[in-house]
Amino acid sequence: MSDYFRPDINAMAGYIPGEQALPGTPIIKLNSNENPYPPSPAVMEVLRNFNWEWLRKYPNPFAQEFRNAISQALGVPADWIIVGNGSDEVLNLLIRACAGTGRKVVYPTPTYVLYSTLTQMQSAELVEIPYGEDNILPLEELVVANGSVTFIATPNSPSGHVVPANDLRSLAANLSGVLVIDEAYVDFAEENALELVREFENVISIRTLSKGYSLAGIRLGFGVANPKLLSGLYKVKDSYNIDAIACAVGAAAMSDQAYKNACAEKVKVSRAKLASELKKLEFFVWDSQANFLLVRPKEGNAEFLYQKLKEVGILVRYFPQPKLNDKLRITVGTDEENQTLVQALINLQ
Repeated sequence: MSDYFRPDINAMAGYIPGEQALPGTPIIKLNSNENPYPPSPAVMEVLRNFNWEWLRKYPNPFAQEFRNAISQALGVPADWIIVGNGSDEVLNLLIRACAGTGRKVVYPTPTYVLYSTLTQMQSAELVEIPYGEDNILPLEELVVANGSVTFIATPNSPSGHVVPANDLRSLAANLSGVLVIDEAYVDFAEENALELVREFENVISIRTLSKGYSLAGIRLGFGVANPKLLSGLYKVKDSYNIDAIACAVGAAAMSDQAYKNACAEKVKVSRAKLASELKKLEFFVWDSQANFLLVRPKEGNAEFLYQKLKEVGILVRYFPQPKLNDKLRITVGTDEENQTLVQALINLQ
């Protein structure tokens, strides 16, 4: 049989996303950090009244309508924004443009496992540096490693912790490569790092509409950075990576900040309730500023609970890897979904 693939592709495992239930399956899905609430009514209105003539033509290559809405919402110039088919595409563009053979990609662990997959795809050198106790950023080690690309997710997944802005500022000031601040869960956090984009030419903030805006199914994300940094990303971006429907939907969602913020507040309240209930069951629950909780069962039997919950129609996320194999990551659902989860855990005790 012919060997069609590069040796590094043969050697890598590939990214494994969270399990997806078949449509119509009676599953409580708490494993992929989707928002439990519907998108903005403005999104529904766009879909009802969409001008289908726009499907006959190529979309705007910059998703300009969406960029303008982002610019208005965040107070950044439109030409400081690059739009992607999900924030994962923007991460991919950064690796393709900035990493490769003989170049290092650096990040603290545990964190979003796609960083590893993208690095291996590009044949770059991977440098993983463990987080310190209490998720303290290993600042000195990251500076010494001085990657061509350094990823910091904040809030981080799967821990949910936020990296202090001063740590990020110090890191940016001491790196010669690009600092990627992955803010996928920022809509549920108490702070953000957008100001660093204005301070440092080598910093990019990555955001998504999958979490706070309830649009995981439409695949929309964006990066905010100095145009000098974005110029290289445009060279490797597909010309028409955002379709016309997604552009219009994204603009509507981004323009309705009040609705997004109201849903995020509901998630935060539910997050606190769920954390309290799990602590009563003697789970260790890490503080989180995301729409999920990282928890450790008293007995450390995370894999057992993951399987048993799956059997009764509840999906949570289990990571079979060091430092995580005794823990579960649980998306915050509606209060009803969360209570069903808690009752299932009580039944398993």
